[in-house]
Amino acid sequence: MDLLPGKALSDLFNHATKWLTNLYRANEARKQESIVALRSVITAARETAVYMRQLDDCGKRDHKTERHLSLLWTKLGFTLEDLGIDKLAKRCQINGKHWSNPDHYSPTFLKKADISLDKMEKLARSLLTQLNS
Repeated sequence: MDLLPGKALSDLFNHATKWLTNLYRANEARKQESIVALRSVITAARETAVYMRQLDDCGKRDHKTERHLSLLWTKLGFTLEDLGIDKLAKRCQINGKHWSNPDHYSPTFLKKADISLDKMEKLARSLLTQLNS
């Protein structure tokens, strides 16, 4: 005696196949979202580095640019948080807050948080390598 009639077994198999296919697609979509977000960290780090070079050269702050950088880093932080890339997300959030109010965090905190652009770019590159292997 069959536990499941042929049609029910066939339906169950079809459902399981569709579920696995959808799971694979979701994982692949999440992987692609992660790649885009990590690449965005690298471009944000470079955009920030250009502004910092401008600051060094001219000595004049540009609040419009700092507003842009604050929002850029904050949004990246939220995106990475949603993807479960928490270590980098936290650094992005700190960077966003720092650009919105440079006096918010103490120099000691910023040093411990290690939000240097090089560190953030290296971390993003390392995660990209892991995703692509």
